[in-house]
Formats: sequence, C-alpha cells, structure tokens
Amino acid sequence: MACQSQGIQQLLQAEKCTIEKVSEACKQKGPRLKQAKEAAQAETEQYLLQRNKEFKAKEAVTRGFHGSCSTEVEKESQEKMTIFQIYFQWNREEVLDNLLAFVYDIQPEIHENYLING
Repeated sequence: MACQSQGIQQLLQAEKCTIEKVSEACKQKGPRLKQAKEAAQAETEQYLLQRNKEFKAKEAVTRGFHGSCSTEVEKESQEKMTIFQIYFQWNREEVLDNLLAFVYDIQPEIHENYLING
C-alpha cells in the first residue's frame, strides 16, 4: 500500500509540476507573442519602405523619359509658334487689305425674286 501511496504522490507531484510549467509557459506566451508581433511589424515596414523606394526609382525613370519627350514637344511647339508669328507679321497687311476690299466693294443688285411691276 505504501508503494501505491508513494506512486500516487509522485503522480500528483508530476501533475502539479506540469500545471506549473503550463502556467509559466502561458505567462511567457504573452510577451513572446508581443515580441513576435513587433518583429513582424518592423519587417513589414522595412519591406514597405523598400518597395516604395523601388517604386519611386521606377517612377523617376519613367517620368524622366516622359519629361524629355514633353520638353522636346514644347521646343517644337515653340519653334512652330515663332514661325507662325513671322508668317502672321508678313501676311497681316495683305490679309487685312483683302478683307477690307471685300467689305468696301459693294455692288448693289436687285434680288432675282423681286417683282418690279407687282
């Protein structure tokens, strides 16, 4: 009987020890989870910063390509505007003279639908 009592005591002691270890593990679980969460968040932020940096670099390259095209188009447009201004100055007087000649050159005519002796 003493042997059985001693075996039961050992089982109870082992159970008590196990309960203490589980309890201690649960207590340590909170800080470890918090630490893992912080590490994951830091890693995520690092990855996000890296991806943003890559995106900005690609955007700068793309914008630079489009920027050179837009400056080239602006340059061509400015050259064409200069040419049009020169043509305008050369032809301005002639066009105004022709326009005024049409306005002042009035030739009265009787309309074809007008009945003279009604």
